[in-house]
Formats: sequence, C-alpha cells, structure tokens
Amino acid sequence: MVNRSPVRIGVIGCGTISGTYLRNAKVFPNLDVVACADLYPEKAAARAAEFGVPRACSVEELLSDPDIEIAVNLTVPAAHAAVGIAALQAGKSIYNEKPLAACREDGRRMLDLAAAKGLLVGCAPDTFLGGGLQTCRKLIDDGWIGEPVAATAFITCHGHESWHPDPGFFYQPGGGPMLDWGPYYVTALVALIGPIRRVTGSARITFPERTITSQPRYGARIRVDTPTHVTGVMDFANGAVGTIITTYDVWAAELPRLEIYGTEGSLSAPDPNTFGGPVRVRRAGEKEWGDVPLTHGYTTNSRGLGVADMAYALRSGRPHRASGELAYHALDVMQAFLDASREGRHVEVTSTCGRPAPLPPGLTDDALTE
Repeated sequence: MVNRSPVRIGVIGCGTISGTYLRNAKVFPNLDVVACADLYPEKAAARAAEFGVPRACSVEELLSDPDIEIAVNLTVPAAHAAVGIAALQAGKSIYNEKPLAACREDGRRMLDLAAAKGLLVGCAPDTFLGGGLQTCRKLIDDGWIGEPVAATAFITCHGHESWHPDPGFFYQPGGGPMLDWGPYYVTALVALIGPIRRVTGSARITFPERTITSQPRYGARIRVDTPTHVTGVMDFANGAVGTIITTYDVWAAELPRLEIYGTEGSLSAPDPNTFGGPVRVRRAGEKEWGDVPLTHGYTTNSRGLGVADMAYALRSGRPHRASGELAYHALDVMQAFLDASREGRHVEVTSTCGRPAPLPPGLTDDALTE
C-alpha cells in the first residue's frame, strides 16, 4: 500500500522564485509546506504570511525539524551545494533549484551522500514535464519525425541587470548563461533525445563589468567573473548531433528556441523555460509547418511540479523524473563546454542517465500518480 499522506516540505530561500513555488505547492494535495526559512528572517516571515505557511524560521531550525521530509532549496547557485549537503546530512531529501551545484565535485558529493543515506535528490528545471515538451516527447516516441539526427538550442539576451532586483550572482561562478539558462535546454534535450557522450565548446566574457539599471541597486557595478557567451556542440549517445548557444551578450536575435530534426521530419519545440506550447511539426514532403494540439496538462507556470513528482516517488518507491542523476548529467555537460573552451579540445562526458519516464497523457493539474 502506498502511503497517501502529504509529504511535509520546508522551503529554504525566500527570494523571487519562492513565491511561484509556494503558490503552486497549494495545487498538489501530496505537498504540505510546513516551514520556510531565509538568511534574512524578515523575508521568511513575509513569505509565510503571504502564503499561509505555518512557520517562518532560520535555516538551522528548519533542518533540525524531524517532521520535514523534503527541503526545497531556492538559494542562490553558489549556495546550492552547501545547503543541499546540510539538508542531506540532517536526514532530509533535497530538491534544488537549478543548477544542481556550481561544480561537478559538489554535485557528485550530494548524490553519493543521498545514496548512502537512502534519501532522494531532485532538481529543477521541471519544465520538461510541462504539456509542451511532453507533447514533443510523445511525438518523438511515436515516430512522427523518425530517428532524431540533430538539434539546435538557442537562448539569446543581454543579461538580467535591467530587471532583476539583485542580479550580481548571475555573473559569478555557478551563474552565467550556460548554468543559468542552459539547464532548461540541456535537460529538455536529454529528456527528448537521451544522454550526451561528448562535447566541445567556446566561451568568452564580452563585458567585464555590468551596470545595474533595476531597483533597488540602480547604478551599482558588477564585476563579471564567468563566461557570458557560451556555444557548444553535443554528440548524443544515440548518434544525434546538437548545437547550443547561451549568451548574455547580444541585444537582439531571431533564432528559434529549440528544434529537433529527424529522418522523417522536423519538430519545433516551445521555449524550455516554459510549460506550454506552441509545438509545430513539418514532416518530409510537407510545405508548411503544422501546429500540434498539446497532449498533456501542466501548460501554465507549474514550477514545483518536479517537487510533487518527487514527493510521490518518496511515498511510492518509483523513480522521480526531475532526478539528481539527470541534473548531474546536465551539470557535467555544461561544465564540459567550459572545459572544452579553456582546454581547446573535445571533452568526453563521463556521466550518463536514463531518459526520465514520460508523463501519461490526461493527468489533471493536481495529480501525479504514475
């Protein structure tokens, strides 16, 4: 018998993204957010009041609470590993915001510690579970474009200092466009095509200093300490070849977000940083792209879906989809792009993972059962 009681959740980090997680947690009956914590007590108190969380507390108090089963770690990337490891050492499964960690060594340590303690590690992004990319997964699995032979992925913007209230961490190690945006794209590609075995890449810092034009730090300067334009080539284990560009250094572009090319046609996927569509297909011999109705739910901003899926896995024993192994493989690939650029070579990717199981069509937005 599967234990159907809600899984008790504690949220660590009450910044911008926490509002979305706390709002969406109310949708899933298998989640019960019982506490939230932040280095700044006033932030935790404000979020607790806003979303009806029973308790605002310190990080240490949250981790010492024996009733909390999953810690959802929404801290800045540089703190992902330290907080994740502390949670695991406290006997809690951990779900990190992306990326899993700022370096491979910390990511590997988390997975090894969780395995030794019989705990779970999960990680954003969970956008690949949304209706748009799950529809793409079904089209590929059903053979609509034949065997995937190539893919392209592009994210082009001029950074976050014009809108984010505290953008400095985006320009430090653990940030940059590859570790910030790349997880959405690399994770989507692995979910759609499979693991990656070899990469090469090039990277640069175009603007060594940035000026914040958002509030409340308008006019402050940011020193840039991580590459802000990263391009890579991926050799997938199944033989497909992919190209990816992530950049904070361009003002405008007209590139597609994500496309998969197969032996029988082409697939235009939605932005992997979203949950919905559009999804379009153009098969061999056709003269126009055709829109494909979405086959799956979760088409609005459903961040936290991966937490709900992991909570069900914790109760049922089945694998969870936004897993630590998937996140570590994505981290390994992204770090390999930077290694390849620095060292001037191809890099063999030593990690691997299975494609996460697709969601069944027809699930309502408050249920995860398979």
